[in-house]
Amino acid sequence: MTPTRYTIPARRGKAARLNAGEAIRIINTHGAQVVDTWAFSADDMTEFMSMEHIRPTLGRIFPRSGDALVTNRRRPILHLEKDTSPGRHDTLIAACDDYRYGLLGCTEYHDNCTDNLHAALRQLGLTAPECPSPLNLWMNIPVDGAGNTAWGEPLSKPGDYVVLRAAMDCVVAMSACPQDILPINGASLAPTEAHFEIIGRG
Repeated sequence: MTPTRYTIPARRGKAARLNAGEAIRIINTHGAQVVDTWAFSADDMTEFMSMEHIRPTLGRIFPRSGDALVTNRRRPILHLEKDTSPGRHDTLIAACDDYRYGLLGCTEYHDNCTDNLHAALRQLGLTAPECPSPLNLWMNIPVDGAGNTAWGEPLSKPGDYVVLRAAMDCVVAMSACPQDILPINGASLAPTEAHFEIIGRG
């Protein structure tokens, strides 16, 4: 049976519950949309997927197919089961917030991934104790030999997707990043919707 496809609206967030063994397929529908992604333990929202714990566990900054993505208690919460893109996903950059857009010159409120996370969780009746640093799917942050970073455009193409399989009962939240000042969502500076599907046990 074909799984139901859900929309992550442009500039907005969505969240979904996963039982251990289930998976979520997150789809870069138009090819250049960054999707900030979080995962929280269903039993305790203070345990969450943690980039600062994933990096030393993997020994690199780019996760690959087959990798376990661990929590702040160093337990696997998701496994990156499949990735059809070139595999450039960011683990360094914090979720954008209204303060960030103020630094970029905005004088009025700007949609942002931090608020999208909290709004998405509220739709499920949940509250996060903080906004952890997300796994920024398809966000291309080149790092040179001197440690300098840059704002690259995504290397993904339309229809690329990742499959993340739950290692524990968890909640996955996603934000179609609203960044329209820097080119992280492509040179057009035009955030778009993305999609996701829940797929059964493998």
